Amino acid sequence: MELRQLRCFVAVAEELHFGRAAEKLLLGQPAVSQQVRRLERELKVELFDRSPRHVRLTQAGERFLPAARDVLAAEDAARALAADLAAPAVLRLGTVTGLGERLDLILDTYQRRAPEVRVELHSAPVRERLARLADGRLDAAFVRGAVAEDSPDLRFLPVWQDELVLALPARHALADRPEVDLADLADLPLRLTERRNNPALVDLVTDACARAGFRPVAGPAHDGTLQDTLASIGTGTPMWTVVYAANARMTNAHRIAFRPCRTPLAVPTSIAVRRTAPLPRLLLEACRRTAATGDDQDS
Repeated sequence: MELRQLRCFVAVAEELHFGRAAEKLLLGQPAVSQQVRRLERELKVELFDRSPRHVRLTQAGERFLPAARDVLAAEDAARALAADLAAPAVLRLGTVTGLGERLDLILDTYQRRAPEVRVELHSAPVRERLARLADGRLDAAFVRGAVAEDSPDLRFLPVWQDELVLALPARHALADRPEVDLADLADLPLRLTERRNNPALVDLVTDACARAGFRPVAGPAHDGTLQDTLASIGTGTPMWTVVYAANARMTNAHRIAFRPCRTPLAVPTSIAVRRTAPLPRLLLEACRRTAATGDDQDS
């Protein structure tokens, strides 16, 4: 009995579909079917009732499923322990703006599992961050948006979606609404950073405006701190911008109203690592646990 056979069996049992199980495992469907058949031959039982219209667990399959899951869970625990034992003395982590309280939760979760590791945080624009990662000056880095095609030596491991909210003057009529349509902002100047500073964010916002039927009116470039930008929006000519929801929750700006967009805006966030480096399993686990906790709190 092999672990890959158990992985294929559990995936099919959870999906009740060989094709979907193959997609989940990033394998071809014939390979999944072959592994399950080998497991059935070894156990000398049929684990699935197969027909052209459905796939169901047999009674033997239902009894075997908890044991298979236990074995895979034990393997995961062993891998996590091995990663813990091999953890570096220092983890040099590239960060992004707008993580808010999420970064504190990640670091707390990570350092409970690896208390002997010192985490160094390094902030830099995305291209510099990736260059430092590629040449070994960083061990891992948070990255927003799809940039994998520009970095063939790196791999990008998705961890969560970063929600964005709209920021507009509290005195503006739209601030009275519980959520705002992008189309209603068409005549209001948009204050946004230059694309070279944050291409994922700028592309997301401008594409969303295009789908809403307008090209945003360009306001002054967002070239200062977030607090400076919000102060300008709150006191000067009416403008709007977007802010990461995590930042908005930590910002006290009574002249600004933060409102969700009726068509939700979110930027995918990944952990980037070198392809030749081992997976940072403890860091990934900390990120994904934090993401799940955040989703539960938001729902």
